[in-house]
Amino acid sequence: MNLKTRYLGFELSNPFLVGASPLVYDLDTVKRLEDAGAAAVVMHSLFEEQIVRDNIRGFPHLDKSRVGIYPESRHFPLHPDAYLDHLQKLKQTVKLPIVASLNGVHVGTWVEYAKLIQEAGADALELNLYFTPRSDSDPSSEIEKTALNIVSTVKENLSLPLAVKIAPFYTGIPRFVQRLEEAGAQAAVLFNSFFQPDIDIETMTYKENFSLSEPHALLLRTRWIATLHGRVGLDLSLSGGIDSPEDAVKGLMAGATSIQVVSCLLKKGPEYLSEFIEDFSNWMERHDFESLDQLRGILSFAQSSNTEAMARAGYLHMLQAWKPDA
Repeated sequence: MNLKTRYLGFELSNPFLVGASPLVYDLDTVKRLEDAGAAAVVMHSLFEEQIVRDNIRGFPHLDKSRVGIYPESRHFPLHPDAYLDHLQKLKQTVKLPIVASLNGVHVGTWVEYAKLIQEAGADALELNLYFTPRSDSDPSSEIEKTALNIVSTVKENLSLPLAVKIAPFYTGIPRFVQRLEEAGAQAAVLFNSFFQPDIDIETMTYKENFSLSEPHALLLRTRWIATLHGRVGLDLSLSGGIDSPEDAVKGLMAGATSIQVVSCLLKKGPEYLSEFIEDFSNWMERHDFESLDQLRGILSFAQSSNTEAMARAGYLHMLQAWKPDA
């Protein structure tokens, strides 16, 4: 059974990456993931808010009142220097490709720390584009322009392979992903998970509402990967909603180049990845697939001569399919 794939220019033994998560905090855990068959590891994100807060505290002439708008360092697992140090230790501990991750909104911060990440030995970089526009003065075209400027500027200053993790809320995802490719991205990661606070109706305040992604989150991702497969040249990495080997099969059928696994490993432990890969391989064998290339994209919309009509027909069928109990 040939599970090899290429992602960000690397030939990987299988398509299963460990996505950005707390799993990477501990060196021993990452080693266990490597032993269980992980093809690569994505580090947790280094946030611009961490960098800005540390920089303000380090320079007496800067306005200390600005510090308060950024989260305290205790909310982050590693401060910026420790992040780079941890990256170097990961490279010394495992032989896997290590994909570092940056999350921010301003070009200067991205470029400065992207260079430091490259110097620290990362094999690739994932830019996590997390924008939350709240003003009616922010047109979608400007939001996309800002994102593309970040990608192109980072790429100009970096020799590392570059992946871009996006949200599912861009006005025209196919065209936006094409423009990411034109800006220098080698992969698009679909999708980012947005923070969605709940409301406490007794205290009348917002409260944190964090939960691991559930299998239903997969549907949005496979829909857009199926749309993009065969229409863009960059790699497509599926992130979110992967809870079982069967979910991974669905992602690859839609056209994913790689699958980022997190939730099921947090719930079941690093060693579960070995069972996950074995069960995936068994499915491939039972269905007479000898390689990922035979499976990838067989249910993408590229297989249809009229994508719009296909999507519309599915929508109409779904609306008519449900019937109330008699």
